[in-house]
Amino acid sequence: MNALSIKNVRLFQEAIHGFDHDFATGELTVVLGGNQSGKTNLCRLLAGLPTNASGEVWYQEQDWTSLRPQKRSVALVFQAFVNYPNWTVAQNIASPLMAKQLDASERKRIVARLAQTLGISELLQRLPSELSGGQQQRVAIARALAQQADVLVLDEPLVNLDYKLREALVLELKTLLAETGATVIYTSTDPRDAFALGDQVLLLHEQSLLQSGTPLGLYQSPKCLAAARLMSDPGVNLLPGPNFNGGEQCSAIRPEHVLLPGEAVQDCADTISFCMRVDSIERSGDETFLHGRVSKDGELQDEQHWVVRRPGMHSVSVGQMLELNVLGDDILNLALE
Repeated sequence: MNALSIKNVRLFQEAIHGFDHDFATGELTVVLGGNQSGKTNLCRLLAGLPTNASGEVWYQEQDWTSLRPQKRSVALVFQAFVNYPNWTVAQNIASPLMAKQLDASERKRIVARLAQTLGISELLQRLPSELSGGQQQRVAIARALAQQADVLVLDEPLVNLDYKLREALVLELKTLLAETGATVIYTSTDPRDAFALGDQVLLLHEQSLLQSGTPLGLYQSPKCLAAARLMSDPGVNLLPGPNFNGGEQCSAIRPEHVLLPGEAVQDCADTISFCMRVDSIERSGDETFLHGRVSKDGELQDEQHWVVRRPGMHSVSVGQMLELNVLGDDILNLALE
């Protein structure tokens, strides 16, 4: 069942075409896009806040378009968190519960559970001024969850957290959000969030909707180069050749699908080989990233920078020439726009 719908949405005033989208009850939709792609404008439109975006917002059969924020059952967490400075962490989290006049024992139970999930149990008696930025962001998330709204909008809520804490919270947050039964919109610049959290994904680019679908569906079948880049980390590599010069189509390969020398090549007749001169190497312990320039038929393409992402630790040196293999089934044929 579709709980939340947007109609004829334009994320900036000069947009020529609007778009529609339905958000299903209880599903988490990741809105994925780079900086200035329109993610925050969409969040503000859903919450009824001033924004450059325009369009209709419907919840079930109710038109929310002209409703004030206070009249919408929407909880919102921005990247720039806001907490009540003179209230303790416990009081901040409990503030929506006090507004609903829940009894003290129930408020305490909910606050304790949210604080435990978000790793801030030991901070409940502190003031926001005594917390780090990441801790304050977790307080803001907990307060939004305590609001128990029908629609929960999270605009890059974990961006201020350190890497390890962020990784730990993502899966816990997925479980917690599913239990709320709310329709959740979660914005991010990281495709890993789409796979870890998303039931559905919206891809935004230059304040327009590129494509929507399941995370796996968008990964396997991006309709254009910008969509493929959004769903890849690092971005896709362009195959050198005439198809990219002056045409409307291009061919690309994801960094994780490029095979290094010595790696088994499947029984595939459609295999293309490239030479890459290694310019730099990153080893993360369980993965190796190689950066370099590729050539085909011995002709170096200075502007064709590639990244190769392979599991494990590989013995490669800077300046080395490597023969790379690409399987035809892994090549993405994409529209440029």
